[in-house]
Amino acid sequence: MYYKSINYYGYDKNRYNDCLDLICETNYRHILIINTWLLGLTIVFMILSRLNMMGVTGRNFTMYLVFMIISLALEGVLIIFRSMCIKYAQVVMHLSILLLMSFGIYSSMMQPYLTATMFLVLIVLIAVAFIGTMVNMSVLLILYSSAFLYTSFKSKSSSLAELDTNNVIIFLILALVLHYSFQRTRMEQFHTLKKNIQIQRDLEIRSSFDTLTNLLNRARFFSIAGEIVSNLTPEDEYIAVCLLDLDSFKQINDTLGHQMGDKAIQMTASIISDSLGIDLMEKWSFTSRVASGRLSFAGRLGGDEYIMFIRGHKSPDDVHVLLENILKRLNSVNIGELNGIHASIGFTSLTGKDTDIDSAYTRADNALYASKESGKNKISFG
Repeated sequence: MYYKSINYYGYDKNRYNDCLDLICETNYRHILIINTWLLGLTIVFMILSRLNMMGVTGRNFTMYLVFMIISLALEGVLIIFRSMCIKYAQVVMHLSILLLMSFGIYSSMMQPYLTATMFLVLIVLIAVAFIGTMVNMSVLLILYSSAFLYTSFKSKSSSLAELDTNNVIIFLILALVLHYSFQRTRMEQFHTLKKNIQIQRDLEIRSSFDTLTNLLNRARFFSIAGEIVSNLTPEDEYIAVCLLDLDSFKQINDTLGHQMGDKAIQMTASIISDSLGIDLMEKWSFTSRVASGRLSFAGRLGGDEYIMFIRGHKSPDDVHVLLENILKRLNSVNIGELNGIHASIGFTSLTGKDTDIDSAYTRADNALYASKESGKNKISFG
């Protein structure tokens, strides 16, 4: 259990997985920054090799050119395929580490009379920048360090290779300590951020939805509808505003009890949601999705009265068919002693003269009143 805690920087696997999206985004940003830095560094080394300065000879130019082309290609992939790179950030991270370590090892081999510096810098940079798991990153850094030492003993004198060995051991230990410390701090930040996001989402849900029906509450419905209407032109799309009121609801409460009355309210809301194709899987993002995605939505005005903002249809006739289906499903409800739910419906179309939702609401309310006056359990257009 203690080992698992260390592996996930002091947290358990479930909490680590909860933060995985933030981990991937962070790794992506760091890959992009470090790869840009490496791209600039390879260009500098190419210039130095052309000028035969600072121990970088002209024979190294081609290999530095290869590193520059690979870095440039990776940069393009990171920018163009951003979403995919974030999704597979762990894979891209390993590619980036491979490129960095290869560059560090090659730089050391091309200076056989000097102790390595670039590799040591890169191993610490990788440890600080990237989040994986403690075990994976430890194994990875040890493997690359072993590969570096192998090339060091192959291309350098024994004394320099031994010096490289001592330096690598020191820097590897430092890198692993820094890796755990930095990533534990990041995990704490991610966890705090996740908690704050969840609190904000909970507040959004509580302030937006009616607790009994899961439909939008009155205030939030009119806020969203008003924003949509104010940004519409008549040519944009056909939109209908509909009011639905249960018939003889007081009788249901009086004869069957308030619990059955609540069930009738919930069943009505469920049928409305299903008929309009309302998706409440991520309630916290619902209001932004309906505002930008041309989706239908509904709200509870209070008591047994509902309001619908219907999109995706071409004419009042199409909407009438939809409302007839809702009414038919309500009439077919059979729960205990509740045999059918009756409702009166009134709806209207938004016009170019509607600069806000209020005028459309008034017309729909008048149509609802007409349905009540003409015998109830009917649909009227106004």
